[in-house]
Amino acid sequence: MENNKYQVVIGLEVHAQLLTKSKLFCGDSASFGGEPNTHVSPITLAHPGALPKMNKKAIEYAIKLGLALHCQVEQQNYFARKNYFYPDLPKGYQISQHTTPICKGGFVPIKVDGTERNIRLNRIHIEEDAGKSLHDVDADFTAVDLNRAGVPLLEIVSEPDLHSSDEAFAYITVLRKLVRWIGICDGNMEEGSMRCDANISIRLQGEQKLGTRVEVKNLNSIRNVKRAIDVEVERLIKITEAGEKIIQETRSYDAGNNSTFSLRSKEEADDYRYFADPDLTPFNITDAYLNEIKQSLPALPEELENKYQDVFNLPAYDAQFICSDKAMVEYFEAVIKHTTNYKAAVNWLMGPVKSYLNENNIEINGLSLHPPKIAELVKLVDDGQTSFSIASTKVFNSLLQHPEKAALQVATELNLLQENDSGSIAAWVDEVIKNMPDKVAEYKKGKKGLMGMFAGEVKKVSKGKADMQAVNKLLAEKLG
Repeated sequence: MENNKYQVVIGLEVHAQLLTKSKLFCGDSASFGGEPNTHVSPITLAHPGALPKMNKKAIEYAIKLGLALHCQVEQQNYFARKNYFYPDLPKGYQISQHTTPICKGGFVPIKVDGTERNIRLNRIHIEEDAGKSLHDVDADFTAVDLNRAGVPLLEIVSEPDLHSSDEAFAYITVLRKLVRWIGICDGNMEEGSMRCDANISIRLQGEQKLGTRVEVKNLNSIRNVKRAIDVEVERLIKITEAGEKIIQETRSYDAGNNSTFSLRSKEEADDYRYFADPDLTPFNITDAYLNEIKQSLPALPEELENKYQDVFNLPAYDAQFICSDKAMVEYFEAVIKHTTNYKAAVNWLMGPVKSYLNENNIEINGLSLHPPKIAELVKLVDDGQTSFSIASTKVFNSLLQHPEKAALQVATELNLLQENDSGSIAAWVDEVIKNMPDKVAEYKKGKKGLMGMFAGEVKKVSKGKADMQAVNKLLAEKLG
């Protein structure tokens, strides 16, 4: 069925679990895991008389994300009760924000198929997470683990600005990278620290009015967000083409059979009956506090990409590679404290280093080689003491086993230093020319492509020690 008859309209609600040590309204641990119901206290369990107290770090993290996403920070703020029954929150309700979300507006920049767009945000607000219902622990009863109950979340709500699953994929990829970059969430969707609800509707191309939306809840991977949107769009189009009415509802996605299924009819905001929480005082974000948080923000990826291209003259691809991960940026910045050959430093990170990380399934901050060692390898090649090929295989691999050694020391011990002595190089070149008279004759008749073969033979004879620039120059002279 052709989808170009319809425009897909998508809004995403992303929940990011904040990396605070304690929960949003009490001192219970907010860490993942632990034995069920061990990260609890009278406040988490809603005992009579137990009063909540705000987590200042959660407010700081919310403001950080808002500033990074160009939002307006709401300085006069309060929390509200959301009176919708939660079976895994002992209070029976959730504490969230309604009238005054801490951040309004802003946008998330995405790039799909070479086209860049800013996806507008409606709001970012703080709320507490619910616990976890377990249906496979007891045959007759549903069990509840309250370790997660009360953990601070940010709900990031987009406007209905997305029009394909590819755009949704790009949006969440950018968002996950950003929350990791500024250190407020680990972005681990498999552990539930980042989850996504997708609001999906379709309308005829050119139509202005939004269609009836369906919400698909709790998507736990970027891949599943894309797959769920695709399958749901197909379902909505089939319903419409059959002349049937789309029902506003909440659905879930089954990754096993790539399908969605209904959970309940969709509630409206009025059904939640928000009112200001009487146990939590309104709070004011001062200008001084706001400026303090602004100053604490690290340089963001877009800013660094521009710097690397404009100041270091790196290609856009190289700059994007370095800025793909904050740990990679930190490693690169540490390398270039010891070398000004920025391009060579990037080549080492994109080539041998990245290959080693991929093969061993580790991150850059798990590499045994400290950044100055990469700078030593750059210098080794720049000074003509060895070739990049030798340095990136033999010297690099030996350094991984003996990171305490210097790169020059390793190259010397392995007898890998390049030979620059003109006499030795001339002897190797003469040997190769003498042993290949037929090829020399072909070269002199015009088969100039053989030059690379001659150079390769000299490299073999010298066991990789010959300075190849000197070799090529001498070969050209002797072969005429």
